[in-house]
Amino acid sequence: MKVIRLAAIVAVAIALAAPARADDDTDFANQLHTYGIYGPRDYNAWLGKIACDRLHKGVDANAFESTHFVPANLPRGTTQVQTWQFFATAISYYCPDQTPVLENGAAQ
Repeated sequence: MKVIRLAAIVAVAIALAAPARADDDTDFANQLHTYGIYGPRDYNAWLGKIACDRLHKGVDANAFESTHFVPANLPRGTTQVQTWQFFATAISYYCPDQTPVLENGAAQ
């Protein structure tokens, strides 16, 4: 059941991949709001970009490692589903080249 739910989250995030716009940070924040994830726009954008940077530099080897980093920096009470939604949205907005990392996580 978890795999199906994770695969659905990944599919939605990929489908909602960010088109080129003037302000990705605002669009990113607006997308997070649809998941009930709030907080300072700049902070959330910074966190999303760091998650991408960690993948690019190999600090996090896979999606599961990234989803341990992300919730440690989100408000207490953030659910596991919201963590994956945040991570998937960050990838779609800030590092779409890392989509295979997300897809591999969903396949496991």
